[in-house]
Amino acid sequence: MSILSSSQAEQEAIFTAAKMIMAAVTTSPKARGVSAINSVLIHGEEKEKLAKAMEEQFSKKNSRLEFFKRDAQNIRRSGAVLLIGVKGTMPKKPETPFNCGACGYATCADLIRAQKKKGEDFVGPLCAFQVMDLGIALGVAAKAAGELNIDNRLMYTAGAAAMNLGYLDADMIIALPLSVSEKNIFFDRA
Repeated sequence: MSILSSSQAEQEAIFTAAKMIMAAVTTSPKARGVSAINSVLIHGEEKEKLAKAMEEQFSKKNSRLEFFKRDAQNIRRSGAVLLIGVKGTMPKKPETPFNCGACGYATCADLIRAQKKKGEDFVGPLCAFQVMDLGIALGVAAKAAGELNIDNRLMYTAGAAAMNLGYLDADMIIALPLSVSEKNIFFDRA
């Protein structure tokens, strides 16, 4: 007789849900119908590397940012981590620019010519429309996870550490750790 334990089913559910969430990210609305959003799922050894990178990277930051260490523990306790990012240093459809100025430059051509540089966590300057697309994709991902009864929490901290590990070709990454447990591990955190 074949028996599937609840712990086995829960881990399988996380991977199945993650694939569905990744599809939802891909199909989320994008400004001007052009996408620079991508995602990857990490687990196991890669997840532990991410947690260690978070602790190392943020031990260099101001001590009042203790929540980075707390978030690293959440990454360890999660079943898997979805990384969602955007390649956003180029404007959308530069051949027909909006020239909105939200990036800090007067025209899209100025943004294209601007020197791209990495700050402490992400690369910039970024096109506002690319960043809006990332925000929409993140909302879609968190909502999809919730609808599938997978506990989750969007984490800047893990996304910033993932940038340094090169897990995703992106200028900005936000992480969505996924968990199935009796109590949501991402809330009531010390």
